[in-house]
This record gives sequence, structure tokens and C-alpha cells, in this order.
Amino acid sequence: MRLPGYRGAPPAPRALLLALLALLADAGGARAELRVRVRLPGGRVAEERLQADSAGDSVGLELREPDGALVSLTADFRKHVKILRALVLGELEKGQRQFQALCFVTRLRDHEIIPSEAMAKLRQKNPRAVRQAEEARGLERLHMDVAVNFSQGALLSPHLHNVCAEATDAIYTRQEDVRFWLEQARVPIPSAPRPGILSSLLVLLRYLPLKKHFLISYLCCPQPAGVDSSMFKALPTDIEQALPRCGQAGDRGAPCVCHYGLSLVWYPCMLKYCHSRDRPAPYKCGIRSCQKSYSFTFLVPQRQLCPWEEDP
Repeated sequence: MRLPGYRGAPPAPRALLLALLALLADAGGARAELRVRVRLPGGRVAEERLQADSAGDSVGLELREPDGALVSLTADFRKHVKILRALVLGELEKGQRQFQALCFVTRLRDHEIIPSEAMAKLRQKNPRAVRQAEEARGLERLHMDVAVNFSQGALLSPHLHNVCAEATDAIYTRQEDVRFWLEQARVPIPSAPRPGILSSLLVLLRYLPLKKHFLISYLCCPQPAGVDSSMFKALPTDIEQALPRCGQAGDRGAPCVCHYGLSLVWYPCMLKYCHSRDRPAPYKCGIRSCQKSYSFTFLVPQRQLCPWEEDP
């Protein structure tokens, strides 16, 4: 049986059509959001917002820490990018800014957080329940020795432009992560399919309610890798070794080494699998929650850009 209007274009391979239909289902995916109550250090309870975008294959969370800082995590699975952002409140009576924004961008590794499809399906039976992490993943110390050019940040991850909009001059990463992303950008890109396959796809797209230009460019045409070394700037490590910590620097306008720490008190880090006599293979039956802390070290051109280290 032929589709109406079909004029004899060679049939597309079954595997390619199945891939197209899978993208159709995924393109209709909606953003999901869930709010959970979590217990902070010291016993206070706060609300944490979890978000999942199965179509964009990304997840995020946002939480206000005990000191008032608004902390967020964005995980971009397609680009292997993790963005940790902090909006730190300043003290106006001390001449500080209303808030200081920081963005720390690192490689997203496997099994750091549950996939976007699983995050989108999360539900809770009791919304009033207070969550506490089942596993503590400890403290990770990171030396951020590279600055990211905000104007080109979307090439690294499309989320960076929105997440780090308030931190245009304070986006940091590491040389080892830059090397990974540049290596990923060198992966060969498949060439465009034969004209017959393209014709079959175009015929099929006539009968599907879809953003045609998106699928045609995604399936049929080479995609630019985007990331290149020009969007990164290595910070002077030789100067950094001679500089004091910002808490010990005298002049507010002098460069210094800044430290900042944040904690994700609760996040879904792993899927749980159960066994049953009625099922031959393990099946997904829940999540495991984790807590993780980070300590960042980075260079700032002025001590006033690291106000949390100033004397009380």
C-alpha cells in the first residue's frame, strides 16, 4: 500500500524510518517539573524544584541554601555538560553588589544523575514528606583554571546562555574538561544520506504533524560540532600561585584567589532495580538519592568579586 501522492521515490530503509518515528515521539515531549521538600544542614526544611526535558535530554534542579544563595544544577546529557550556578546575596551596607553570580561548567560523567526520561516520570505519594539523601558522595575539590566566553557559550551547551546570563564574566571550567569537549567535537560526522532516502523522508513528513525543518536538518544533513578552543581562555596559573586568598588580600581592587563551596543536599542520582519471580530480568522500581558537596577555587581580578571571603 502506498501513501497518497507517492510518486515512486525509493523506499527508505526500515531502520531509518523507525529512527524518524522515535524522534517524532520524542519531539512531542514536554517539560516536567516536580517540587520536593528537603532537609538542609541545621534541620531547616526547604523546597527543591526538579525539572526534566526529555526532548532536549536535560535535567535541572534549584534550591536555596541556608545562607540565602540560590543554587542550581543543569545537566545536558547530549553535550556532556554540567552547569552549577550560584546566585550569592551581597550585603549592601558593606558596598557589595545585590548579588554575585557564578557559573561552574564541567564535564557530565555517566551515572552522576538519573536520565531525563526517568526524571520526567518522577512522582511522590506524599508531597509533604521531607526528603533526606540515602548516600553521601562526599566533597569534590575543583580548580577552575579556564574562563568561558559567554557570547559563544551556546556552542558548548544551549542551556548556558540562559543559566549563566547573570554571570557573563564569571563562567569557569577546567582544562581537562575543555580537552574532553574538543576531542568530542572532532568525532567524524556522518555524511548526508542518498537522494532517494531523502525523498522518502520528505514524502513521509508531508503526513506527520511535525517541525519538518528540525527533523530534516537533524537526520539528513551534517551538523557542525560547534565547540572550538577560541571560546575558552586559560587563566594565568603562574600569577595565581603568587596571589593571596581573597580573604587575606588588602586592596579590594587587587586580584586574588577565591574559594566558593556549595552543596546539593538531595538529588536523584541512581535508578533502583528490583527482582521478581514473575519477571526474568531486573526492572526499574525507584530511585536512590544522593548528597554531594563542591569546593571551587578560581582567580578573580578584584577582591570585591569574592565578597563572601571578606572580613565580617
